[in-house]
Amino acid sequence: MEALLNDRLWREDFWLPAGTHWEDIETDDDEGRFPLPRDLIYTLPLAFAFIAFRYVFERLIAVPLSKYLGVKDRVRILAPSIPKLEAFYKQNRRLPSQTEVLSLVKQCGLSQRKIHAWFRYRRNQDRPSNTKKFCEASWRFVFYTVAFTAGIGSLINTPWFWDHRECWTGYPKQPVAESHYWYYILELTFYLSLLLCVSVDIKRKDFKEQVIHHIATIFLIGFSYCGNYVRVGTLVMLVHDSSDFLLESAKMFHYAGWRRTCDTLFVIFSVVFLVTRLVVFPGRVIYTTLVVSLEFFEPFNGYYFFNALLFVLQALHIFWAYLILRMVYKFVFMGKVERDERSDEESEVDEEEDDELEGDGDESNWEQRKGSINSKLASLANNCVLNNLTNQRNINSRLPKAR
Repeated sequence: MEALLNDRLWREDFWLPAGTHWEDIETDDDEGRFPLPRDLIYTLPLAFAFIAFRYVFERLIAVPLSKYLGVKDRVRILAPSIPKLEAFYKQNRRLPSQTEVLSLVKQCGLSQRKIHAWFRYRRNQDRPSNTKKFCEASWRFVFYTVAFTAGIGSLINTPWFWDHRECWTGYPKQPVAESHYWYYILELTFYLSLLLCVSVDIKRKDFKEQVIHHIATIFLIGFSYCGNYVRVGTLVMLVHDSSDFLLESAKMFHYAGWRRTCDTLFVIFSVVFLVTRLVVFPGRVIYTTLVVSLEFFEPFNGYYFFNALLFVLQALHIFWAYLILRMVYKFVFMGKVERDERSDEESEVDEEEDDELEGDGDESNWEQRKGSINSKLASLANNCVLNNLTNQRNINSRLPKAR
């Protein structure tokens, strides 16, 4: 098996420049360690540990924090229990066509209006709450903040942080410091945990792009570690972390209803994102891997593969920059960021009470409707009282002062 892996997977002509062998880049220096592919095996159990830690963090820290900041969940009307409609909903996970609606009308004995209303309530019932969104954003905020701080601390004194030509000096025989090793392992572990949780996390409009981003990032981190592109890899991770924690913090305040704070953070995030992803990343990082590196070695298979992954990330950056600029346009011309362009895939449904489902609703459903109706009636009554008082003041103001 080891011989097969060496012949197929760890082919030197793919991973290393021409004329370089694995034995040539082994080092006994005390300056650091040499990256070995088997080090990445530890990231899988660590990913499950991250998921467990996230579960504890969200319930013990994120949920109390959401209550403290004033996150409020929208009260949703529960769809009544209708087995045939429930079975169709779970099997298809989409809106029924007109033909399917007519078929369901015959099966359930309900009108088309009530069928459509049931599916509206049922979809709305499955939408994630603001608390869930806040918990997810707070977990990512904590990680990206820690990762960015650790990345800056470990790279600020390195020569390649200031001069990108140093990324290739002595390549591929470059020892890896312990701090950079753990920086790599934690970043790869985190993105593995995100990929494992993609089915249970909130599904957004850019769901496919997110999956592609996670897979490309995992391949990029893993390949750059095995091929000892660690110096460039640390710069790539730092560039990404520099704006991600700002985005997650803006989301947190958005779910908490802190509009001004959210808008301010979003403007800062937009500037940092556009500068780092559309200027620094292609102008410095991709330039040094695509052009500057050729001054130190001839192109080989790993060179093309590594740069191809970087271009995939850049394409995703352009896509997200388009969404961000749309939101900036709304912010400038409408005065606020109305909604996240990457919000939940399902659109917000109206919870109108005129589409009541009669006969099959349970007691809790009726109680929720009654409470909503009472609150609307109370609001209407208050408005009537205020209008009467206002009219009375207007009439009194027109009466002669003598009277």
